[in-house]
Amino acid sequence: MRITKVVRKTAETDIVLKLNLDGVGKSSIDTGCGFLNHMLTLFASHGRFDLEVKCVGDTDVDYHHSVEDIGIALGEAFNAALGDKKGIHRYGDTILPMDEAVILSAVDFSGRDFLGYRLSIPTEKVGDFDTELVEEFWYGFVRKAQCALHLVQLSGSNSHHIIEGAFKSAARSFRQAVTIDPQFANEIPSTKGVL
Repeated sequence: MRITKVVRKTAETDIVLKLNLDGVGKSSIDTGCGFLNHMLTLFASHGRFDLEVKCVGDTDVDYHHSVEDIGIALGEAFNAALGDKKGIHRYGDTILPMDEAVILSAVDFSGRDFLGYRLSIPTEKVGDFDTELVEEFWYGFVRKAQCALHLVQLSGSNSHHIIEGAFKSAARSFRQAVTIDPQFANEIPSTKGVL
């Protein structure tokens, strides 16, 4: 079982995150931010990851530190759970329609971090959530997960749909990429022999 627990404590946040890559999509999410709770619940469900997140952050200031640090913790959890990445498919991609929005995601768990972020979210807020934090979340994630992630908006004008589509699409791409390929279960998916 590829299960990991990350504890991240700073002057701004106190996070405990548990991840099971081979789960069934169950989640228990308490980030202090209702919108992020919803996105991570969708992420767990669509990726079929079991995910628990408890974050106590300085949300009286804003959600920035909590959102970024949860992205960092989730990236650390993926990296730790994948270990040497033996047997994984490594790559995943999804084109996901979310009503009028269409989002493409593609990921490579290559050991190198890169974020190709091409979402054009038209509003500054969804409820009390600052939409610019979506990019901060994914930057934090890719730095610690050591993956290349591309999120591309192909169409759409509803901020909620664009963000939700991105989280769902990424989750489905991650599911493809981290699944063990039975034909190559004992091999590192790289000609270098290491990722």
